[in-house]
Amino acid sequence: MAVFVLIHGGGSTAWDWHLVSPLLEASGHGVVAVNLPIEDKDAGLEDYTRAVTAAVGDAEHTIVVGHSLGGFTAPLVCDELRSDGLVYLSAMIPRPGETFGDWWTNTGHDRESIPEEAFFNLVPEDLAREAARRERDQQGAWMSGPWPGRHPDVPTLAILCRDDHFFPASFMRRQVQERLGTEAVEIPGGHYVTLSHPNAVAVALNDFAQQISGDGANKSG
Repeated sequence: MAVFVLIHGGGSTAWDWHLVSPLLEASGHGVVAVNLPIEDKDAGLEDYTRAVTAAVGDAEHTIVVGHSLGGFTAPLVCDELRSDGLVYLSAMIPRPGETFGDWWTNTGHDRESIPEEAFFNLVPEDLAREAARRERDQQGAWMSGPWPGRHPDVPTLAILCRDDHFFPASFMRRQVQERLGTEAVEIPGGHYVTLSHPNAVAVALNDFAQQISGDGANKSG
């Protein structure tokens, strides 16, 4: 079984995964979800990576999952841990040397029509209120600098959410195809799909883990 390393998005917390984690654990997987030091303006992506790898410790067979802005951190963690797999969940997929600011124009997201209430559509009202209460102030001078990473040479999955108003499905299909050269797995849910459709997220992640495990068994055989 895998150990899923779950990385939250911008301004958020590990709480975002609290509905997904027990579903993964029920399938026999381990789970590590960490609060990144996003409120520290001096903390860079290397600090984010250290926070995650320290929490993971010596765990093996990790699969790193980045949600939204977590797409800038997940590949770095994946590289550092020498993980078995990487997942972009409704996430930004950066290119080497690209800044956070440039991503929006380079991907064409700046030409998308985004409604004012784009984040919590389909999330139950009580969960949306709690998520908003837990929001943190996303800081980081790193956002103006070039992304220092690369896409690790590991099995990689992109998951898009068909009801996402912030990263619309058509936009995500294009980003995934252009940047990863693959087709995204599509599931129901809005941008905060971990709160609106946790079962769909868990199923997609479990399927990916089984695929990786099967590939490994085939290679060893």
